[in-house]
Formats: sequence, C-alpha cells, structure tokens
Amino acid sequence: MNKILLIDDDPEMGELLSTYLDGEGYSLHHKCTAKEGLKAFGSDEYDLILLDIVLPDISGLNVLEKIRLDSTVPVIMLTGKGDEVDRVVGLEMGADDYICKPFPLRELLARMRASLRRCSMTPQSHSITPSSRGKLKVGELDINLDSHAIMVKGIETHFTAAEFSIVEHLAASCGKLIERDELMEIALGRSADFDDYVLNVHMSNLRRKIGDSVSIKTIRGRGYMMTSRTQA
Repeated sequence: MNKILLIDDDPEMGELLSTYLDGEGYSLHHKCTAKEGLKAFGSDEYDLILLDIVLPDISGLNVLEKIRLDSTVPVIMLTGKGDEVDRVVGLEMGADDYICKPFPLRELLARMRASLRRCSMTPQSHSITPSSRGKLKVGELDINLDSHAIMVKGIETHFTAAEFSIVEHLAASCGKLIERDELMEIALGRSADFDDYVLNVHMSNLRRKIGDSVSIKTIRGRGYMMTSRTQA
C-alpha cells in the first residue's frame, strides 16, 4: 500500500481525502502545518507528497525546498486558481505536478497514479543500443534505468521523477522527433489537451541540469529531439 503524506491546514479536506484514498488502496497521513509535515517526512518514508502552497506557519514552497535538499519523492502541489506564479515557481523548484483547488477527487487520483507510475517504471526496450543492460548513453549523458540515476559528464545529477521520465523517452528515441502531445501523455501522464506549461517548465529545468552534455532541439510547433553534440 502506497503511503501518502498530505501537508495542508484544512482538516475537512484531510478527512475527505483519507476516506477516499483509503478506498483506492492508499494510506494517507495528514499534517496541518509545515513544521509537522517536515517532521513526519524526516521520520518516515512516503511514496508521494501532496503539498499545499499556503500553510499557516511557512510557505509550502519553503517546505518543497527543504524536501528537495535530499529527496526526489514525487510532490504534487495543491494551489489556488489564481496562484499561477507560485505554480511555476513550485515546478521550477522541483515539484512534479500541481492541481488547483477545488479539484475533482478522480483528477487528483489520476495525477497521483501518473506520478507514482513514473517512479516505478521498469526498463523498456529502446531504439538505441544500451551500453549494458538497463542503461542508456547519449553523448555525455549516462542513464541507469534500474536505479533511476543520471550521470552528466561523469557527475551524478538529481532529477525529479518527471524530469527523469522526459529524459528517458527523449534518449530512447535519440535522433528522432517526439511530439509534444506524445511527451505529455507518455512521460507526464497528461492528456494532450491539458495546459502544457508544466512540460515547458520541466524542459527548462532538465536543460539547465544537463547543460551541453547532449543537445535537445525544440522543433517549433511540433516537439523535441535529443541528439549527441556530434549529431547536433
């Protein structure tokens, strides 16, 4: 059973989500303040975190920053409809996804399942030849599909589950165009008609992390293509 940590100051929502997610096979642990949430996070292991941006003691963005110091656990931000700036900042700081309040429970469940699926994906057959079982290499980027580790020019670099999924799919189709809609659906679990600035922010983050180890070309109006620098 997946353990979910909810950090939100609304007790009624905590009770509602606990009842609903329990029926879907999840164990929800609810904390109402940032301090309580961080204490719970530090003393137990969770498969996913639902994190409200507005908390009574400190901002959820500060909580996210502390979580990302040493963990890549999937984080879904709970935001207000008018918090577009905070949503972008949250994604830039390492959140995997966001959902606006009030949200349909089924929509939240779908986002949770997509995030958890990204973390548990097993290695698939790829269109480029792996250097060894469970590995992909493009340029100076080495991807271990078993441990979900990425080496950038020989240095292990932390990627969120969403970023790893995007890099994996681009590397698996090295030299080939991947349409934006396909990347949204396969890598992020999003429908093609959804607001895709989530993908834009994730692409910006991973480009910053990989630097010039490989080239990721934007094909305007269509999608993206990863190549080694020798192919660029």
